[in-house]
Amino acid sequence: MRENDLRGRVVRVTRRQPGLHRFCEGAANHLKSAGCPQRPDQQWAGDITYLPVQGKWKYLAVVLDLYSRKVISWTLGDRRTVDLTWRAMQAAILRRRPSAGLIFHTDRGIEYRSLIFRDLLDTHGIVPSMNRPGQTTDNATMESFFHTLKAEFFRGRWFNTTQDLRQGLAGYINHFYNRQRMHSGIGYRSPDEYEQIAV
Repeated sequence: MRENDLRGRVVRVTRRQPGLHRFCEGAANHLKSAGCPQRPDQQWAGDITYLPVQGKWKYLAVVLDLYSRKVISWTLGDRRTVDLTWRAMQAAILRRRPSAGLIFHTDRGIEYRSLIFRDLLDTHGIVPSMNRPGQTTDNATMESFFHTLKAEFFRGRWFNTTQDLRQGLAGYINHFYNRQRMHSGIGYRSPDEYEQIAV
């Protein structure tokens, strides 16, 4: 190689950042020891997914009740930011007024690890919980919802504007998914019906 003036391709080494690593370790997975929820507002989950509109990504943040699979709140935005997840969580809190001790589980995304988001949880006595490193299945219910959303609502459809997408999501989530769609995991009932039985 030297005789022919050839050089091997070298992958740049990514060095660990101890401060960032400690920040990522800020929340344990509390769902692992909590067991299944026995009523609404004991365990929530959150996540973000991407939806394309005219070749540009739109970001959907969702808060889901793990007892009933009900979508408590959602926000749609042009950027994946802390503000997007904060607004979704704030709306869920205002809508449900959960008691202190509620577990809120997410992946390890920076949007959920920010100080402003953690302050919101602390203010309301909500316990943050996160996936174990490399264990995406720790938030399986949330991933399942996004798979269902894309398969039943989004696939095969085109949206020209963000407003068109927002209106479509409102119809699917608020009127069909929460009120009518049956789930095998909750006895083939809709989330709203399952929560009414719990009450």
